[in-house]
Amino acid sequence: MKEPFDIKEFALQLAAALLTFALFVFAVRADADVAWGSKGDMVRQVQQKLIQYGYMDGAADGVFGKDTYDAVVWFQRKNGLSADGVVGKKTAAALGVTLNSSVSASAYNESESYMLARLVHGEARGEPYVGKVAVAAVVLNRVKSASFPNTIAGVIYQAGAFDAVADGQFYLTPDADSIRAAKDALGGWDPTGGCLYYFNPVTATSKWIWTRTIQLTIGKHHFAI
Repeated sequence: MKEPFDIKEFALQLAAALLTFALFVFAVRADADVAWGSKGDMVRQVQQKLIQYGYMDGAADGVFGKDTYDAVVWFQRKNGLSADGVVGKKTAAALGVTLNSSVSASAYNESESYMLARLVHGEARGEPYVGKVAVAAVVLNRVKSASFPNTIAGVIYQAGAFDAVADGQFYLTPDADSIRAAKDALGGWDPTGGCLYYFNPVTATSKWIWTRTIQLTIGKHHFAI
């Protein structure tokens, strides 16, 4: 004999299943997208791009709130994207950021992050903030390249690689911007688009460096491949 159908029990089970599914979708989405309530370096990168492109005012504080949401929606509408206020793959690509790139920062410890900040301070003190991040990004691009040592320390201490190491400015205490720039680069922001070299055209004495293909100029530095 069949058990009588209990509509209340069925409703409770359905609600529980839907809740479990919603939590699963949210967890997947939270891992993949940047949205209202998100915090951290990935949000800061999005905000920096929005500020750079004129969609957002103020500072990149790494907290996705109303101002960031409104800026994302404005950017999406202007660029023919779904205006949902969520930075998914398409919006991220349009902004020029890579989602989940902050995972790469876990490959480096605080000591290496501080070492990178010292190099930024020694090499790019007085440069615009994006130029500081770009210098840090060049170091990380070299770490990834088979043509250079595969650690931050190895790249920085490679003989003749950086003037700041040779003249001692590398050993100065980095300021807050240099520390933040190093962390932004470790988080995946690369304003250079993969460059392996940079130099000041006014002070450069190496003829070889001028044989490299210059991709862009930020502040006083040419960035090249």
